[in-house]
Amino acid sequence: MKPYFTLATLLIVTFSYGQFEYDASTEFPYGRANPNAPQQIKDYAALIGKCTCTSTSRNADGSWADPVKMTWTFRYIMNGMAVQDETLKTDGKHSGSIRQYSQDSARWYVHYYTSAVPVATLPHWEGNTIDGIIRLYKPQKSPNGMDGSFRLSFYDITKNGYKWIGEWVDPEEKIVYPTWKIDCIKEE
Repeated sequence: MKPYFTLATLLIVTFSYGQFEYDASTEFPYGRANPNAPQQIKDYAALIGKCTCTSTSRNADGSWADPVKMTWTFRYIMNGMAVQDETLKTDGKHSGSIRQYSQDSARWYVHYYTSAVPVATLPHWEGNTIDGIIRLYKPQKSPNGMDGSFRLSFYDITKNGYKWIGEWVDPEEKIVYPTWKIDCIKEE
């Protein structure tokens, strides 16, 4: 019996697989960092995988709402050149981000989307990792009109999990007002 595959078919299959060798696979379900990606792709290495988390945000009156259970999954995308994350929350408000590092500007660009409020243009944060903390900023005025930013931080990052906090900060970061916090434990 002759083989079913022709040489052309084998070349196409081999080229296609080799072109995307860092995407998710059976062996690497969350993909792998591409060695040709900027070194900063490693900033998210400990976050890659799935975590069980507790999300807590502030109510309009300033008190903390009841915690919401969620899963937060990080994976390499675009053949290991970027990172994508997805949250699935028990309150039905799911979200995610695409994270790309620009060597030209020497910073991360993080584009955020959510099922709660679909928008035509995705909001984005910018930032870097400093002393093991991933810090991202988006300009935002305070409720009383003061200049500042909404700062997102991943911290206490270990192989067992991490913490995340969203805070409004003034330009000098002397005023810090946390509005959302998430604690995650690594599942896989």
